[in-house]
Amino acid sequence: MKKLLLVCAFVIGVSAVSFAQGRQQQTPAQQVERLKTQITGLTDDQVAKATTIFTASAKSQDSLRAAATAAGTDRAAMRPAQTALRTAQTAKIMAILTPDQAAAYKKIQDEAAARRAQGGGGGGGN
Repeated sequence: MKKLLLVCAFVIGVSAVSFAQGRQQQTPAQQVERLKTQITGLTDDQVAKATTIFTASAKSQDSLRAAATAAGTDRAAMRPAQTALRTAQTAKIMAILTPDQAAAYKKIQDEAAARRAQGGGGGGGN
């Protein structure tokens, strides 16, 4: 019985720590894979361009985080710059998609924004 309680306490502790850390950023490769599952009919050229866009965006995010950490800036102060980076990334992705693919991508982005607004997380197209 004591072992069972100890195991339960351990599992709850690990879960609490994982939850407190929040959702991890996806790598550019993971973002491309998610895009390929969300949007049908992507060409090899579109996938290559999306990989370039996501990689550049990730580097910009990393630079922004490093600068904020060096300056001692909190997350709230970084939010406008992060939002601008995400907006630019979304515009670049929309530019490489066909009109039908762009409509599907916009719908996915809108649904993710609605989930975030409700406090449900949701990821989306970062």
